[in-house]
Amino acid sequence: MSNTPHILWIGMGAMGIPMAQRIADAGFTITRWNRTPMPDPHITSGSAQLHALVATSDIVVLMVTDATAVASVLTHIRDVLRPGQLVIDCSSADPATSIWHAEMLAQLGVAWVDAPVSGGPEGASAGTLAIMAGGTPEAVNRATPILACCGRVTRVGDAGAGHTCKIINQVIVGLTLETLAEALTLAERHGLVIDAVQRALTGGFADSKLLQIHGTRMHTRRYVPGGKVSLQLKDLRMAQALAEQKQLTLPFLETAVQRYAEVIDAGHANADHSVIHWLLNRE
Repeated sequence: MSNTPHILWIGMGAMGIPMAQRIADAGFTITRWNRTPMPDPHITSGSAQLHALVATSDIVVLMVTDATAVASVLTHIRDVLRPGQLVIDCSSADPATSIWHAEMLAQLGVAWVDAPVSGGPEGASAGTLAIMAGGTPEAVNRATPILACCGRVTRVGDAGAGHTCKIINQVIVGLTLETLAEALTLAERHGLVIDAVQRALTGGFADSKLLQIHGTRMHTRRYVPGGKVSLQLKDLRMAQALAEQKQLTLPFLETAVQRYAEVIDAGHANADHSVIHWLLNRE
């Protein structure tokens, strides 16, 4: 294995594009591949191309929709993976499936790290993402110089722990967006100027990136992703499953799932998850 690994990045969506670019800007050799063709000539697609790229790469990074998409890609490339390679899954996926993938790859001599991220496209572009890594210490250490181009990397445990931590993150995000939507709607109905409210709360206990970024999306009614509400609901349902495994009742989570499902049923599945604010301000 060379000191400058050849990286294959799979998944060029809202997060994949800026993350891959930061890694390239840091001087790493990186090839980009997407499951569907894209107009950018630097992004390849197609089954045959993927097999060839995997065979010549040292590290394969996945940034796709969910565990099903991860499984589809891994099934497709399994026969061309070789001992000594490392697979990093930056997608938001099911922890149990992540553990299964790690065990399957270990049989091939391939290392695994689940390293989902939080911070949105803004954080990806700025290199300020929170990156939650699960895997052996050796595998995470190997992944860290690459992932650190995009943000702060923290190992939270063995395989699957990264995805568990991301689900915890999404519970906080999903429920906080509900709270933020209610608070800003209350402020608007009492005639307060929302950008003044955001400035007034800056530095206090109520301040957050959600208030500053998603609060503006709510106030302007520009629910442009960002993080899609469909993915937010997917993650909250994974949180429900984790709670059920421990016979744990989380009443706020249960109501949040109902609210996001209501937004999707109204036709807003592809809007930013700040569209939860729309429920209180339907026109």
